[in-house]
Amino acid sequence: MTTSERALSTRLTAEEITDFLADVFPGAMDHFVIEEVRPMHARVRMLFNEFRLRPGGTISGPSLMSLADTGLWVALLAMIGREPFSVTSHLDIDFLRKPAAGDVIAHTALHKIGKRLAVGDVIMYSAGEDVPCARASVTYAIPSVRLDPPVE
Repeated sequence: MTTSERALSTRLTAEEITDFLADVFPGAMDHFVIEEVRPMHARVRMLFNEFRLRPGGTISGPSLMSLADTGLWVALLAMIGREPFSVTSHLDIDFLRKPAAGDVIAHTALHKIGKRLAVGDVIMYSAGEDVPCARASVTYAIPSVRLDPPVE
């Protein structure tokens, strides 16, 4: 962890983010598990379901895009708190290899949280594999950022 990461702390825990997302997107968290949040990082698991498969028995591209988007939003929410109006403004994805028909895990890293934008990367792995199946660059637009201590 870098010095700047040590200076930051998360505003929300994995459980608090799960509850928040369940409130603003009912049913969405039936498909994802937030495994870890820490300053500027998150790990999110997309649970396997056959509806995610494309012909050939591999996880579909739209499912991986959904995981990348969700994973980075989780990392951002951990840092800025409950901000339902933060939205994806850019998502660029590279499909590196066919993901197995199973859970996919996203490792997210925020590189910058500015006044209006947050930028990060997501590396995705099929569960149990060491080689990534996809990588994404994601930018979020933020209507208001509060990086000072949270007001309860």
